[in-house]
Amino acid sequence: MSTRPEILHELFVTGLRNAHAVEKQALSIMTPQVERITNYPEVADRLRLHIDETHGQIARLDEILADMDSSGSALKDAALSLSGSMAAIMHSVAGDEIVKNSFANYAFEHFEIAAYKSLLTLADDGGFEHATAALRKSLAEEEAMAAWIDDSLPMVTRRYSALRAEQGTHEAKV
Repeated sequence: MSTRPEILHELFVTGLRNAHAVEKQALSIMTPQVERITNYPEVADRLRLHIDETHGQIARLDEILADMDSSGSALKDAALSLSGSMAAIMHSVAGDEIVKNSFANYAFEHFEIAAYKSLLTLADDGGFEHATAALRKSLAEEEAMAAWIDDSLPMVTRRYSALRAEQGTHEAKV
């Protein structure tokens, strides 16, 4: 089955805009988290690194979009940033915020991985080779972050449990 080139172009640009908005959403989720973490310095350090990577991912998406004579969608960026901020606020009132954030971050990283894999498929099918190196770099960063979260989840869970036990019936701080 063959897709017309103009359809592939449209789908690719839409996917790029969506990924751009998702990366903005990621920033709105991670930034408040890193500001609140006190008992998990490894998590805070890794989030800071990934925030820097995310800025790079946005810049790469901006470059690809410019090459496609397009740009990010301000409406999508704003809407997803707002929803990310709301999610961060919802978790901040939970006593087990660090655990819930770890779950959400793990899921979100896999969402981003899927988005980049889809974009790479469209780039390949549409002949947009100029975009593949940048998309592969972003995909690798997302896969590395997802792997780090996966590896660190037992540590986060155990530290949360220990802090909770130290505090008795009080909620353990993030």
